[in-house]
Amino acid sequence: KLQYPDEVQKMALRGEADDEKISAEKHGRSHGGNKESATSRVLRELRKEALDRLRSGEDAAGALAEDGGEGRLVLHREQDLNRDDGAANTAATASDGGAIVLAGSGGDNDNDDGTGPVGEGQRSRRSGILVERKSNTDTNIPTPKWHAPWKLSTVISSHLGWVRSVAFDPTNTMFATGGGDRVIKIFDLAKACVASPDALKITLTGHISPVRGLAFSERHPYLFSAGEDKMVKCWDLETNQVIRHYHGHLSGVFALKMHPTLDLLVTGGRDAVARVWDMRTKHQIHCLTGHDNTVGAILTKSTDPQIITGSYDSTIKLWDLAAGKCMTTLTHHKKSVRALAQPSFENTFLSGAADNLKKWVGSDGRFVKNFTGHRGVINALAINDDGVVLSAADDGTMNFWDYSSGYAFQRATTVAQPGSLDAENGIFAAEFDLTGTRLITCEADKTVKIWKEDERASELSHPVDLKGWRKKCIAEARRRY
Repeated sequence: KLQYPDEVQKMALRGEADDEKISAEKHGRSHGGNKESATSRVLRELRKEALDRLRSGEDAAGALAEDGGEGRLVLHREQDLNRDDGAANTAATASDGGAIVLAGSGGDNDNDDGTGPVGEGQRSRRSGILVERKSNTDTNIPTPKWHAPWKLSTVISSHLGWVRSVAFDPTNTMFATGGGDRVIKIFDLAKACVASPDALKITLTGHISPVRGLAFSERHPYLFSAGEDKMVKCWDLETNQVIRHYHGHLSGVFALKMHPTLDLLVTGGRDAVARVWDMRTKHQIHCLTGHDNTVGAILTKSTDPQIITGSYDSTIKLWDLAAGKCMTTLTHHKKSVRALAQPSFENTFLSGAADNLKKWVGSDGRFVKNFTGHRGVINALAINDDGVVLSAADDGTMNFWDYSSGYAFQRATTVAQPGSLDAENGIFAAEFDLTGTRLITCEADKTVKIWKEDERASELSHPVDLKGWRKKCIAEARRRY
């Protein structure tokens, strides 16, 4: 607590009528042998300068700005603050934070602590000195990029059970969906977008449990599927028959991904391991062990770490494919990691859990930032080339984010088809097509929904909420973890 001489407090806070009396007392005391302290002299000069500026109508904030305002004491008497509210308010808001009141050593305080912001509806304390407060935020607030909102375009009702997986072929002409009815359906994308009755091309049967993972090969006419029946199958799309089985999983297979450059297949499931398969020989190359619970999401890349797995044990592991060993374990999430996604334009990736979404550096797993605001169990993540991120939850809520800044520009809820229960308002899988202009969601009401951008939207009709975004960024920067 700063202590000031009683004379200084009297000079700072008493009325103008007492000035001459105090000066006379000081003058007599100096003749008696007591020398005035340097602190008292400096404060008296500063106070006199501030009062002269107030009397002349000069802006106190402008004077502070000329001097830089560093370490300056702004002294006002309560009478001056009452008499010249405009000048006081200007001085109080000189540096975003205004001024704070430091308690003196004596006098009557309106508040026990004697401190508090001035300029926010509070009067200065009677026995205090106003000190300029520096700006309290150095938060770097990224500017969100504007994106058009998305709207529902088409609903396809073809499956007889929950739709659990979706995949696009490399030519972007068709997509496949798998569901709880144990079948795989392949649709023509162009016809499905216009709700043509002949959009369904073929139905593949062979699994005896829900189909949880699908992937098209970029170099072969193959479709790979994984299900809760422990089976991983390779389908030849020229003959529409199963040509290979990959045996080894001890329980249901929940995730499946193709390696982008090598003829490798990576699957993960309820046996808490990720298995790497040679696509042609059907041999298991690696069994990536280390998770304590179901492996629910997988990413593959052409650069190290070439495999990233997310598990229901709330951890994410980055794997060295050549050695078959874990490089890094990320333990930031508090809930099960059920979804992973990565953009095509930068080496980062996104993970989704019931607590929040987290963005990471793809090379070493360094944490970048949180995407907060989507409450729900995140089952699906998808990113397109424009930097639009979709997070979909099991309660049917959908959040659309700007990937670079983390700004949620749209919050929506899917609509269950008529006749469905409210509990079936959930989303299990989602994927953007290769152009990024169409979004497909697989849902619990047994439908496949196709979404597109609202072409009539503009920055005037759907502006970015910069005020709310800035407020959210500052609040998160102040939060103590």
